[in-house]
Amino acid sequence: MSHDTFPTDRPAVVTCGLPYANGDLHVGHLRSYTAGDVFSRALRKLGQQTAFVCGSDMHGTPIAVNADEEGVSPEEFALSYHEQYLETFPKFNVDFDNYGHTHDETNTELTQDIVRTLDAEGYVYEKEIKVAWDPIEDQPLPDRYVEGTCPYCGAHARGDECDEGCGRHLEPGEIEDPVSTRTGNPAEYRERTHKFFRVSELSDYLSGFLDRLEGTSNARNQPREWIESGLEDWCITRDLDWGIDYPGEEDLVLYVWVDAPIEYISSTKQYTERVGPEVYDWETVWRESETGEAGGEVVHVIGRDIIQHHTIFWPAMLEVADFSEPRAICATGFVTINGKGLSTSRNRAIWAREYLDEGFHPDLIRYYLTTMGGFQQDLDFSWDRFQERVNGELVGTVGNFLYRSLLFAQRNFGGTPDADLSAEVEARIEEAIDDFTDAVNEYEIRRAGDAAVKLAQFGNEYIQRNEPWKLDDEEAAPVIRDCVQLAKAVTVLLEPVTPGKAELAWAQVGGEGDVHDVPVDAALEPPAAEFDEPEELFEQVEDDRVEELNEKLDARVEAATATESESDETPADEGEDVSDELELLLEDRIGFEDFEALDIRVGRIESAEPIEDSDKLAKLEVDIGLETRQVVAGIKQLHDLDELPGTKVVLLANMEKAELFGVESNGMVLAAGEQADLLTTHSDAEPGTKVR
Repeated sequence: MSHDTFPTDRPAVVTCGLPYANGDLHVGHLRSYTAGDVFSRALRKLGQQTAFVCGSDMHGTPIAVNADEEGVSPEEFALSYHEQYLETFPKFNVDFDNYGHTHDETNTELTQDIVRTLDAEGYVYEKEIKVAWDPIEDQPLPDRYVEGTCPYCGAHARGDECDEGCGRHLEPGEIEDPVSTRTGNPAEYRERTHKFFRVSELSDYLSGFLDRLEGTSNARNQPREWIESGLEDWCITRDLDWGIDYPGEEDLVLYVWVDAPIEYISSTKQYTERVGPEVYDWETVWRESETGEAGGEVVHVIGRDIIQHHTIFWPAMLEVADFSEPRAICATGFVTINGKGLSTSRNRAIWAREYLDEGFHPDLIRYYLTTMGGFQQDLDFSWDRFQERVNGELVGTVGNFLYRSLLFAQRNFGGTPDADLSAEVEARIEEAIDDFTDAVNEYEIRRAGDAAVKLAQFGNEYIQRNEPWKLDDEEAAPVIRDCVQLAKAVTVLLEPVTPGKAELAWAQVGGEGDVHDVPVDAALEPPAAEFDEPEELFEQVEDDRVEELNEKLDARVEAATATESESDETPADEGEDVSDELELLLEDRIGFEDFEALDIRVGRIESAEPIEDSDKLAKLEVDIGLETRQVVAGIKQLHDLDELPGTKVVLLANMEKAELFGVESNGMVLAAGEQADLLTTHSDAEPGTKVR
């Protein structure tokens, strides 16, 4: 690995978090895979030798549970989804160089080899731990068979992760008030011997790794909180029949997060086995050379919910097993639908198969998902906004410029006029290439796509400014020559985002070779002297079509919600059981004296600034009348801090002091919900006024 500007002289591998072979793909999945595909194509455009690999995650408790419910083996169940993914990804122009799965022979052997190395190096030990046990079934309950309360934040949690609260990984035995998901009865804890990986001994290495790591800031900053709070050793075995056996142990399988990331290496190895090491050598990427030279450029594109696994557990394993660490980790934000959380149980999702069945070109949703926001920003999908982006940018800007330029050139000159490229247009294309290159090196694929769209926007302004239709052929020739060059450059730069449409545009401009293989410098190579009359690349999405799509989505959500209500399943938007919540509301009461003990006051934010190295925290100065308090609040990503000064808030003034990221917090600002809606006052209560 280097930190040189792309392209480097070392091969790169781009990977995406493995899709879990347990359900159909939807736009939430597609966001990561289209982003990874765009980034790998963009690297190749810069001349970087790149392999794009992935595979299906075949193991773990949910697959075993669902297979049992369907009366098939876990392998048969998981393979059916693996085959579906193999078929679906190419339909969205997601072009993996190799797509394997975690249960194949390559990954099984490599996983067991790496685990043997961890053991031989003294990083694995045995420990008796408490394991949840189903007293009715009289058998152990692996993590996903257990639900309960998170010991860190008190939220409802799964056995391996606090998925509704603080997001922490949970070790076996940590979850409180465990309940068997198989029977609904309270579970018991019993002593079992399991294997542990000494992650805690690698804290210094991991801190240094995060200092070196490139990519999105959430992937660098979030793990620091876990390291600073003290890393726990990691239980790497499970009581389960489905998975990769721990070497030499018949009754234990490896935790799914051991073998899942190793598939990145296995899939790269399989690619080399197919094309030969003279074309691409997996060991050059994943191993140091005999002379001690670092390996290749490893870039992971993942969802935000699996940052911990990729920035703590994965690099720790790589370090001990003597493999190359990642150069960059890019963690995407979540996807919502019409402003609400994506919910597969309520059918509030845009399914991959559904999108294709509607007849839309795959490049349209690729463009939407990869240029609507930055890597780590949450992204909202709506058919209305989809229509706006397609009609406004792809049809109105890119398609309009390419069609009008090439049509005028073909009808009036039979192709590219015999004229010199102007200095103005040459400089503008060079600027676009520089923007594209900088965006790739800064892991900002939205900016990479914008480089092409802004160039097309310039082209529209240029042709409109020069009005070649008012000129004779001699005067129009240099203008149209410039426009054809711009059209070619737009096609080259837009290829990573819209590869299918770029093929059509490349043919229309008479480009030589394969548009997927030409480097970014091809944007400045002279266009073809002759080409055929073009066709329009993009079609408008009409209003009645959007209305129809919205009606279909609303009907699906309503039907799914009604079905859940009839079966007494969790009807609340956030997945809570409303009956349980109501029971707590009625029974878990406090007395008036308890309320009187709370000193709640009106405050006014005087200043707000982000806390360095924290993904969520901000430091606020809050005037509460008698004094100004320094308060730390987890609102950094949810509010524009520059707009907060002057905002009235409600503050718990007698909260115990705490220190977060080295910053003292003297009080707690109250907020509602996942979006941290700050509580304020209806009228003009002054700072310091008590809430009674």
